[in-house]
Formats: sequence, C-alpha cells, structure tokens
Amino acid sequence: MLSFLASPWARVLVLAMTLAALLPGALRLPAIDRDESRYAQATKQMLETKDFVRIRFQDEPRNKKPAGIHWMQAAAVSLIAPDSKTIWVYRLPSILGVLLAVGLTMAIARRLYDPMTATLSGGLVGAAMLTQIMGQQATTDGALLAAAVAAQGALALAYVRQRRGELVRPGLAFAFWAAEGIAILIKGPVILAVTALTVITLSVADKDWRWLRLLRPLLGIPLMLAIASPWFIAVQLATDGGFVSDAVRNDLLPKLIGGHESHGARPGYYLALVSVTFLPASLVLWPALKEAWSDRLDAPTRALLAWALPAWFLFEAVPTKLPHYVLPLFPALAMLAARLLVRTADGETTALARGWSVAAAAPWLLASLALAAAPAVLGYAVDQRLDPAALALGIGAMATTLIAAIAAGRRRWLGATVISALATWAILTTTFGQILPRLDAVWLGREAAETIAAKAPGTAAADIAASGYAEPSMVFAVGTPIRLIDAGLAGQFLAEAPGRVALIGREEQSAFLAAVAATGARAEALDTLAGFNYSKGRWTTLTLYRRHP
Repeated sequence: MLSFLASPWARVLVLAMTLAALLPGALRLPAIDRDESRYAQATKQMLETKDFVRIRFQDEPRNKKPAGIHWMQAAAVSLIAPDSKTIWVYRLPSILGVLLAVGLTMAIARRLYDPMTATLSGGLVGAAMLTQIMGQQATTDGALLAAAVAAQGALALAYVRQRRGELVRPGLAFAFWAAEGIAILIKGPVILAVTALTVITLSVADKDWRWLRLLRPLLGIPLMLAIASPWFIAVQLATDGGFVSDAVRNDLLPKLIGGHESHGARPGYYLALVSVTFLPASLVLWPALKEAWSDRLDAPTRALLAWALPAWFLFEAVPTKLPHYVLPLFPALAMLAARLLVRTADGETTALARGWSVAAAAPWLLASLALAAAPAVLGYAVDQRLDPAALALGIGAMATTLIAAIAAGRRRWLGATVISALATWAILTTTFGQILPRLDAVWLGREAAETIAAKAPGTAAADIAASGYAEPSMVFAVGTPIRLIDAGLAGQFLAEAPGRVALIGREEQSAFLAAVAATGARAEALDTLAGFNYSKGRWTTLTLYRRHP
C-alpha cells in the first residue's frame, strides 16, 4: 500500500473519491436553509434582472459579501441549467472549489515533503466532514477553500524555498497575489487576516522580514487590487456608497463585537468541534501537532504551523462563530497529520506511540460512533420510523470504526486513519445522497412548491403569499415574486383578486381567515402539509388556501 500511496494514480484516486463523495448529495439534496438558499436566490435574481453588480434577496439588498461566488454560480447556471431552480448547478463552484483545494493541497505537500505525504494530505482534506458538508452547498466556502489553499500554499512555498536557498520564481509571487484577490472577491478580507498572521508569525519567529521581498509586493498588490477592486467600485456607485458601509456596519463589526445573528460562542468552540469537523484526521491531530511543534525549526513544518495556529486563535477570539470559519486552516493541519502518518509508517518516529492516550482517542471515537448512528437517529426523529438502510449503514460504520480503533490501539496508525476515512466517506455519501433527500418533512420549501403545482397548477409566483413559514428555500423553490408577509396582509392579498393562493401556518390561520372575512370573501382550503422547520427547530403545519369562487 505504501508504494501505491506514493504514485500519481493514488492522487488521481483521491480526487475521484472526493468527487464521488460530493456528487450524490449535491445532486439530490433540495436547497438548504438559510445561507445556501439566500446565495442561490440572489444569484437567480442576478440572472433574472441581468444586474450582476447589486446583490439582492427579493427586494432586500444583501450588502454583506462580495459578488464573486454569485458570478461563479451564474456562469454555471447559464452554461448548464435548463431551469434556474435546479439547485445542484448552483453548487458546482463549491464542488469544483473543493476538488481544486484537494489537488492544490497535494501539489503543495509534494513540494514541501514527498509524494506519499501529498496523497494522504489531499485525502484527509477531501474526506474531512466539514469539507464534505460545505462542498455540497452553494455558499462561499468551497470556492474560498480553493483560493485560500492557493494563496497560503504559494506563501509557504516561497518561504520554504527561500530558507532552502532555492530560486523563488515570479510566477509563485503572482499566484499568491492573484489568489488573494480572488479570495477577497469571494468573501471579503478574511483571507487577508489569515495571511497577515502567517507572515507576522514567520517573520517574528525568524527575526527576518527580508524574505517578503520575494513576494514582489510592489507588483503583486496592484494585481490583487486589479482583481478585487473593480466590483467594489461598481457596487459602491450602484448603491450610492451604501455597500461597504452596510457590510462593515451590519456584518463585519457585529461579528467582531458580539455573537452576530445568534451565532456567538466562547473561546474553545472550534477546539471542541474539531474531533467532528476534522474527522477522520482528528484521530491523529493532537500527536501530529505535538510532533510538529517538536520539529518546528524544519521550514515546511514551520510554515504550516504559522498557517494554522495563529489564525485558529484569532477565530477562537472573535465572538461570532460558525463551524466552517476554520475550514481554510484544514489543509495545513492535514499536511501535518499526513506527515506524521508517513514518518510513523517509515519507522522514523514513535510520537504516536508516546503521545497516544485515552484523552486523545476518546473524542475521535465518540465523534465517529455518533456520526455512524446519526442517519438512523435522524430518520427516526423526523419520520418516527427506522430506515433499514440507515440502520444497516450505521451498524456497518460502527463496526468499521471499532476496527479502526483496534488498529490504532496496535499502533497501525496509517491503516486506522485510512479505515476511518473510508467509513466517514461511506456515511456522508449515503446520508447526503440517499437518506436525507427522502425525509420529505424537513424540505418544506420543496413540498410547498410541489403542493402548489399540484393543487393550483399554473399559479404564478406573484399570485402566491406565505405566512408562518418565511424561509429562503420557499422563495427559491416557488419563485422570486412570492410574498412573505404577515397573516393579515396575506388575507387581504388573497381576497383582492381571483387566482391567488396563500400558504398559512397553523398559528396564523385565525388572523388570516379574519382578514379574508373582513373583505366579504371566503377562503377555501386546498391541502395541508406538515414538516419540521430545522432553522427554527420546530414542527410546522401549513395549509394552502385559495379564494372561494
């Protein structure tokens, strides 16, 4: 197996397995609330209005993130989609971003270390649970991961080549600045913070700032600005100067000051989640960091530590936290973990044997077993029945996890990690591609659109109102003009013209019916659907009404 892992075919296999893991869920999962549906709907409106500068969700400006990801999604839809409601096409930039990130990780690790480390590094990035989840959503994170790996990888290579006395070609510096510009256009200044901390850490630790000249900042910074600034200038003009001020005042600063949009958490949040989010590589993460710290004078290891650790502390310190914020740091951690696995397999180190303990193994084991049980538990919680496929999958994954644990207990770390990766791959692929799409109760947006099409065929989105379920997936599934309004306005809307329908939540029905009656009209119930609003964590019943003839 060791010789195969060092071959180019092994790296091709890693890319193929990453794609095979991403595609089933990307193709079959309906639009997910709330971020994905907002991103996809804003892109759909760009295509509808031909306005590719301003970002809007229905009539509301979305002055939060740049337009880079929307342009990528719009290009994918224009080239491929027969229907702008086809959500999987909006996910293509994320899928391609993850594939590019995995490929770049392997290319960088091969130059920093060796081919076997490169293969394992790409496999650990592609198999990571957080990578898989974000790679199947039409948000910024998959594309940002690719840009971050390109930028940070180019920075690490420039640093290592300078330390080794090798030539740093101008193309590497230009690749660094171009990737920085693309990352800014995708998600704003996040990458600048990660890069600045990496540069400061290396320069202070080495007491040497001269190596930064190799990045050719006098030429590179204008290149970065040439990529990122035209859209910012255009959107500032289009919004009368409102975009940047709104983005800073309503998005960036609230995240730095407190828990924005109820996403606050204490320091240690990412540390507590890493056993799950970095699965399966979390099996060897702590020994890998211990070994890397002992070997921190080695230039590649020093560069990877500077990439991962300072930015991790920054994300822990920022009050607003979401699990995917640390995803751009995973490639560096994966390379450190892969390096340790290779050295252990070659007999160069016994760090895992010395560093292994119940405290280090327990979080990985608990996370793996919980992941194995999750599909069956989720299916039972939603449908009140045990899905035989989910149950069989869970039992098989638990058995595989225990085999990996036994292999780890016998110090067969490489085999244990590979087995754990395969189990994680099987669980996530089957869950996202087969089990979750069948849980109709959690996809209320999809069910609402299908109910309207069946019970009120031909009804235009402009003639539909909803109250009691105002999630973005409803807008994406039904159409941009749908009105998400309160129950009283929904009653008036229904009564004003024939051919209109309204979806009304159970708690809003009294106010809705009273508003309809006040106009002298009557509302006729066509159908009722029930489901779980996972964004709010509660069950919801919706009734479809039309004005009685």
